[in-house]
Amino acid sequence: MIRETMRDVTVEATTERVLRLLALLQRRTSWTAAELAADLAVTDRSVRRDVERLRAVGYPVHAISGVGGGYQLGAGTRLPPLLFDDEEAIAMAVSLRMASGGTVAGAGEAALRALAKLDQVMPPRLRAEVRAVHGATETLTGPGVEIDADLLVTLARACRDAMRVRFRYAGRDGAAGERTVEPVRMVATGRRWYLMAWDVDRDDWRTFRLDRMSEVAGTTWRFRPREHPDPVAYVQRSVTAAPYRYVARVRVHAEPDRVRELVPPQVARVEDDRAGWCLLVVGGDDLDWLIMHVARLGFEAEILDPPELREAAALLARRIAAMTGPGSDAGDAVPNVAPRDD
Repeated sequence: MIRETMRDVTVEATTERVLRLLALLQRRTSWTAAELAADLAVTDRSVRRDVERLRAVGYPVHAISGVGGGYQLGAGTRLPPLLFDDEEAIAMAVSLRMASGGTVAGAGEAALRALAKLDQVMPPRLRAEVRAVHGATETLTGPGVEIDADLLVTLARACRDAMRVRFRYAGRDGAAGERTVEPVRMVATGRRWYLMAWDVDRDDWRTFRLDRMSEVAGTTWRFRPREHPDPVAYVQRSVTAAPYRYVARVRVHAEPDRVRELVPPQVARVEDDRAGWCLLVVGGDDLDWLIMHVARLGFEAEILDPPELREAAALLARRIAAMTGPGSDAGDAVPNVAPRDD
């Protein structure tokens, strides 16, 4: 028993020393064997053995021969695990929290995955420091709903680990109810976040706005991932059409990319059509708002459906023409929307 205990202590000491060696190699470009030995309070021979241990687990430690030579941590074929001290860990977590809500294409999702990994292993005392720094920091960003980083981490971890999540959700009418879901992916549209998930109680796919969630808690119930629609396309269909009384389909005389520059993805969906034209799909509860939204684009347009939108466009055109007064050229006042039967 005593021999086994001594062996465990020796292994633990060696492991700790190897990790300290790795931290030193990450801190500076190159070290001599004597410098490392002095810092670790071991012999040069022990340093060589510890270097071999690092190489065995994938760290590319290069030996530099000659006067002034020593050891250097180089670049390998894959990224090995890194060690961070307290200050580095706090700086990394704060940066990832900021990047998770940023506007750099592809960076937000990657930052969120990295933040979930870091948050999982970070000691509570450091996590508190990160929250304090984040809470005392303001970022100059565009308009939108700010989402708490802890909520993003909780949902990101549940998506990664295929774990069910429970939360209270406020609907459009303000009424809140408890939901249990199997999360698949979070989708950010501009500055608004959505979760695509399988609603366990409703037995169907649903989209949830993160700013309407409260009391979010991960469970220990693991689920088997099921076949699902493309999250980005599903969320865009949901936010541009499903919640609204009317869904307009309008053919616009402009290239799709040109219209996408003018219409945010959370407002409308732009689909390819025949050459020089595209199809705009946009939802709304007010017909006049839909007409003016299309007219403001400044392109020739043809209303395909619904029929109520064509009737409302004709009525609005007559109203605008009447506003110009008798004898005026009313054609210039008519919205740039051409209602017709398709």
